Amino acid sequence: MNQQLEQILNSNFNLKQFRIGQLEIIESVLQGNDVIAMLPTGGGKSLCYQLPGYVLNGPILIISPLLSLMEDQVEQIRRRGEKQVVALNSAIPVHKRKQIIKQLKMFRYIYVSPEILQFDYVIQALKDVGVSLFVVDEAHCISQWGHDFRPDYSKLGEIREKLSNPPCLALTATATKDVLLDVENILRLNRNVKKFIFSINRPNIAISIEKHGSIDEKIDRIQELVRTLKGPGLIYCSSRVWTEKIAQILIDSGIDKVAYYHGGMEQEQRILIQQQYIYDQLNIVCCTNAFGMGINKQNIRYVIHFHFPSQIESYMQEIGRAGRDGRDSMAITLVSDGDYDIPKSLVELEFPSYEDLHKTIYFIRNQDFPSFEQIQQWCGITETQWRYVENAYQKLLPLSANTDEMIASIWGEIEKRIAVKRQKLSEMYKWLSTTGCRRKKLLSYFDENYDDSIQNCCDACGINIDKFKEEPKNNENALEMNWLEELNMIFGKASD
Repeated sequence: MNQQLEQILNSNFNLKQFRIGQLEIIESVLQGNDVIAMLPTGGGKSLCYQLPGYVLNGPILIISPLLSLMEDQVEQIRRRGEKQVVALNSAIPVHKRKQIIKQLKMFRYIYVSPEILQFDYVIQALKDVGVSLFVVDEAHCISQWGHDFRPDYSKLGEIREKLSNPPCLALTATATKDVLLDVENILRLNRNVKKFIFSINRPNIAISIEKHGSIDEKIDRIQELVRTLKGPGLIYCSSRVWTEKIAQILIDSGIDKVAYYHGGMEQEQRILIQQQYIYDQLNIVCCTNAFGMGINKQNIRYVIHFHFPSQIESYMQEIGRAGRDGRDSMAITLVSDGDYDIPKSLVELEFPSYEDLHKTIYFIRNQDFPSFEQIQQWCGITETQWRYVENAYQKLLPLSANTDEMIASIWGEIEKRIAVKRQKLSEMYKWLSTTGCRRKKLLSYFDENYDDSIQNCCDACGINIDKFKEEPKNNENALEMNWLEELNMIFGKASD
């Protein structure tokens, strides 16, 4: 079997050897086992389900959490010459969706969003083609304790059973033991599920926390970093407004090839920014956490957090986008005193207040299928809050006709979730203020021991910042490169 898999690896993926963990995971999948696998960001998780597509009879179904991620993964597969791949999601017009459904048996890989799996006609079409492997990418999104909970993910175990329980592969880069257990239970995995949990440590990424006295100091520092560090880079902000603001500040200061990215943009614009960044037409993207998950860009040299995330899991995901090629990279977090209130407020805003919940439940109990626009107008809740309430309401509807009991039950769950998120935020605060090795504390959060000593580990252990800076170019070379680039542009050639 090993020899056959190596031949497929070479002929279909143009790779000479497997990375750590890949072969063991693939062999277990091909043996028909349910598998949970945790590999570091950039560790080659996609190969673990793509290669079995050339051995198993029947298409591989991949549930992907973001449309931009799905588009990127489909594009990657097509670039290596594989045409039997398709994406199926709500962004695709209904007429085209139905056309894809009719041709579903033609595809080796079928990427779907969790939302599209709520349609009976999609489930029936997947049953008809006989799915051979049920893949959940970014599986931490399944967990109610994960950092990107999606209600439709909680139904995947039931959907898998409707598809006659094909073997399942759940993949993630960051998950605690509690989250992994949640994944196992929600997906209803076999009792003999095989688990492959590898180190999430990325020794090539230097970790630095910088304390600043004000937001203006952070803005000055970010301009200095962008001018001196080797790129490309990502800059994470807590809000859509700040992504646009930081991008504009950098552009106004004379830095080019800069763009912003957030969930409020049109889908076409987001995909354009993503593709421009992947193909080095952009050097810096200022973004919210909506950007980066699964994006296959190997040469990101730094990730800067202008605002720190609310959970260590999110932080590990986001810094893991740097240095996927194995080369030295940096993760820098800029912190000022005012930053600590931002994630606390964001946690509170994820859920409705008790008063808004009360109004919402009474409103929908007395209306015939109200639209979200009506709910928002009368009850004042956001789309994110409504998704949570709607999911909780649908679960309770068959069990109770008592409105007040329903409200009390949902509010009890909201209080539990807020308590967990506050605890995770507390862990993030604690890590930011640690005085010892930051890497060791990070890994211990995921129950991983770390006793090694590496160069450029973290700011507590010492970093040679010059190693990550651009080498100054002399004027003669710069002039020559500008001339060559202009000539290539005239003749329509891409520069080396």
